[in-house]
Formats: sequence, structure tokens, C-alpha cells
Amino acid sequence: MKTIFSWLGIGLMRMLAPLPLAWIRSLGRWFGYGLYVVARSRREVVKKNLFACMPDASESTRRQLTIQVFVYFAQAWLDRSWLWYGSERTLERRLHLCGDVAAMRDTPRLVLFAPHFHGLEAGALAINLAKYRSLSFIYTPQANSVVDQWMLAKRQRFGGLHPFLRGTGVSEIVASIKSGTPLHLSCDMDFGAQQSEFVPFFGVPCATVTSLSRFARLSRASVMSITNSISQRGYDIELSPIWSGFPSADAVADTRRMNAELEALIRRDPAQYYWVHKRFKTRPSGEASIYSTGA
Repeated sequence: MKTIFSWLGIGLMRMLAPLPLAWIRSLGRWFGYGLYVVARSRREVVKKNLFACMPDASESTRRQLTIQVFVYFAQAWLDRSWLWYGSERTLERRLHLCGDVAAMRDTPRLVLFAPHFHGLEAGALAINLAKYRSLSFIYTPQANSVVDQWMLAKRQRFGGLHPFLRGTGVSEIVASIKSGTPLHLSCDMDFGAQQSEFVPFFGVPCATVTSLSRFARLSRASVMSITNSISQRGYDIELSPIWSGFPSADAVADTRRMNAELEALIRRDPAQYYWVHKRFKTRPSGEASIYSTGA
């Protein structure tokens, strides 16, 4: 039964792809409103994340942000229809790279810090479409094999995108970076206490992996961020300047800086960030979960 529903979902994406962007976004808006109402557990996760990170915001402000998070989540999911099935001309009209494109294109060894904004799928695809250079990424397989194979294939639709299964040895990934293939790294989720350090995220101790610092140091690579924002015309994909003084000899200080850089990006438009994941799932010893009932 799951396989049947998976193929139906894939078929729906094919059907949506040719529609005008405004129609897809409108459908996503109503889908997002519906998710806000019915996805109670995830709604609570978003609310508690926002309360932890923005305690001084009014309850009304946080409620509006929560609704918009679900709208962006739904719109970004439906956008995969045209991202993965639309023509190259359609993508060229809707994907807008800006910022330090020259540094991304010409820096020999590079790690792209790609935080979990709703438009995460758009950035690497835009770079591949423009034929600037190949990228690699680390992925966790989906539980549903049909969906997993579909997503992996569509992310590589223009070639030049090389997946590393999570758990791949560090030396293999480092060798890839050294060879001139930038790593598109999304390391801003809670992966548990192992290889994580508790560093501030909006002032809250947050278990954060040190992989950005580690990969950059081992491969002697430069680091820049890539931010993907939903806009009326599609996606605005911004490449930051190369981070100065990164990596340092202190992985914890580097990870603290990574979170500070991420905070600055989020504050520009907080609803664009993927607040539906449990960013504070792992707590320091003795601290209660912020997601528990009544917390």
C-alpha cells in the first residue's frame, strides 16, 4: 500500500510541474494552512522552537510565524514538482543565484554551509544547472525505498551531484573536497550527542556537530554559506563571501561561529527556516526536554 501511495505522489508531482508558479504556490498556501491545523505534534515543535529562540516576541508574532513556517514548508514541497520535472528554461527563470558566485566557482577547495531553509533543494540544483561545478553531499536514505530512489535520482537530474551515504568515512569525503569537488553540507540539525558540542543557538545550548570545522580543516578548504529563500519569482539563492579566519584551530569556537552565522541569516526572515525539526532534542545532562508536555 505504501508503494502505491508513493507512486501516486510521484505522479501528482509530474502533473503539477507544468502549472504556473502562482498556482502551485497558492495550492501550497492552502496545503500549509491545513497542515498547521492537523499536524498538531509538529505545530507544537515549531511553537516551542520559536519560544526558545525568540522569547521576547509576542505570542501573536510567534503564532503568525508558525503559520508561515507551515506555508513555506508546503510550498517548498510542491515546488519540487517543477524543480525535478520542469524544463531547464523554467528553472533558469525561477532560480536566481546572487552573492559571491565567482568565489563559489573559482575557489579550489570549498565547503558550502547549506542550512535547512525550506528552499534547500534549490541551491545545489541551480549550481548544477548553470554548470559552474560539480558538488557532493551527504544524505540519509528515506525509509521508503521508492521515495528514496526517486529523490536521489531527481536531485542528480543535471548530473554533477555526487552523494555520500551518511556513515561514509571522513577520509573519502575529504579526498573529494581536495580533488576540487565542493561539499554541500547541511549540518545544522540535532544528530545526537556523539561528535556534538553544546554551543549557543539563539542563546540556548544546542547539540551541534563540528563537521563543518572538521571537514574544512582536514581538507584545508574555504567555507561560505548558501541560503535558499522562497520568493514570488521562485528562489533567491545567496552565496556569502568566503568566511575569513575559518576554520581555526578550535573546532568548538568554529561551531559557535557557525551557529552565529546561521542566526544572522535566520533573523532576516525567520519563517524561511525549517523549524519543524527538533533542533533542541538533545539536552545537556540534567536539563529537561523543551518538547515535553507542558515544557
